[in-house]
Amino acid sequence: MKIALRLLPFFLIPVLTQCGGGGGVGVAVPRLGGGFGGTSVSRSPAVLNVSAWDPKEVQREGSRYSEHNVSALRKNGGLALIARSAKGPTLDGKLGDFLAAANRQGMMLGAYHFVTMDQDPAAQADSFVSRVRAIARSRGLSGKGILLVGDFDTLSTPERLVKFIERVHQRTGVYPVTYLENSPGLRERLSNATPAQKAVIRRTPYWIALYGPGGTERAMAGGDLTPDELCRQYGVWGGWSMWQYGGVVWENGASRAKHYDTPQWRSPRFYGNLAHPMERNVFKGNEEGLRAFWERHSIVAP
Repeated sequence: MKIALRLLPFFLIPVLTQCGGGGGVGVAVPRLGGGFGGTSVSRSPAVLNVSAWDPKEVQREGSRYSEHNVSALRKNGGLALIARSAKGPTLDGKLGDFLAAANRQGMMLGAYHFVTMDQDPAAQADSFVSRVRAIARSRGLSGKGILLVGDFDTLSTPERLVKFIERVHQRTGVYPVTYLENSPGLRERLSNATPAQKAVIRRTPYWIALYGPGGTERAMAGGDLTPDELCRQYGVWGGWSMWQYGGVVWENGASRAKHYDTPQWRSPRFYGNLAHPMERNVFKGNEEGLRAFWERHSIVAP
């Protein structure tokens, strides 16, 4: 996923309608005190996402990983790994290797499809579901739950989101997670979606992308942009479920770590002791909540 903006023993508290509250309509999410939605790098379950771009170049001394061995990710606390399946018609060749490696480490498994504008979104949903099932069978992952995620381009429309979401649900019986490549235009289009469109989109948990509070987004928000404020700007969800707070930007062919780090919410430049920069997320809740979330939005290949 690229940067565009660039987003216990604890008690279960029902989520209502505020963006700071949780992962969607009717979902109960454990909350922590402090931070945004009670999240922090150290106290929230860690979810990592990868693609054929990973691992990115070594930038310091530390642990390394590959698509064949992700033990360093697990040792640093990663509970789940979401790998890219494709970008439109272009398949990601590392999907199977990453999922098999994560399974060997006992991590939860996920896959995302970047929904491009050059193809019908329903057709892309068909391709996505079929590929995830085929990879699961060929890599010995039958019987394993694999989280499904739709990653939507900045030029996407409510109609395109709905077509992808509904087709995935028709094929699998589950609603995928929605990840948005944030842009002012996308926020405007979704906030002006019809009630029927919002009702469909709202069934999919919002995986927020927000690497920093500054730039033009700060002026739009009237101050530092927080994940809760970004969620409110879409006017769709009652809350967000996962937050991609760290990733990379590309400069002169090399990656540079980019992460949300303010006095109100701190994060390190790198994930644990890894030598590579990588895209990383916190889940709003505890490990038990994460596992329940995963089960709700995963398919199990026969």
